[in-house]
Amino acid sequence: MRAVVQRVRSAAVQVGDETIARIGPGLAVLLGVATVDRPEDGERLAAKILALRIFDDDRGRLDRTVLDIRGAVLVIPQFTLYGDVRHGRRPDFAHAAPPDLGRRLFDAFCGVLRGADANVSAGRFGANMRVELEGDGPVTIVVSTDAWAEADIGRHA
Repeated sequence: MRAVVQRVRSAAVQVGDETIARIGPGLAVLLGVATVDRPEDGERLAAKILALRIFDDDRGRLDRTVLDIRGAVLVIPQFTLYGDVRHGRRPDFAHAAPPDLGRRLFDAFCGVLRGADANVSAGRFGANMRVELEGDGPVTIVVSTDAWAEADIGRHA
């Protein structure tokens, strides 16, 4: 899984003329799911994102989490994060999960966040969405589970 995590003052998602999700201060998470991803990847990624200390404390240091500030999390499905542009000019999405797997793991990821008492809103899987983000900082972090399994194997050898 790949996530682009942005600290926001506000964020919203529209499908057609309908606003389907809106948050105030917190995190916007663009989430891509790969063909090889498993539920455990979503669990680890969700825990990592909730633990990111990317909000200012009283001294202006990045030392608070989204849960610490009682912020919200807007999760937006983004299969294009697995677009491979190494060859040619058109992205190849062969490594993006097929829709059924992508939807299942996207929903599970959101469920893990909710289970940790995060205030979660979500975009609509498979829909053409208009996303509005009012960045804060800006603070943007890319988190990927792509190499975590290999790192675990090496660590336990």
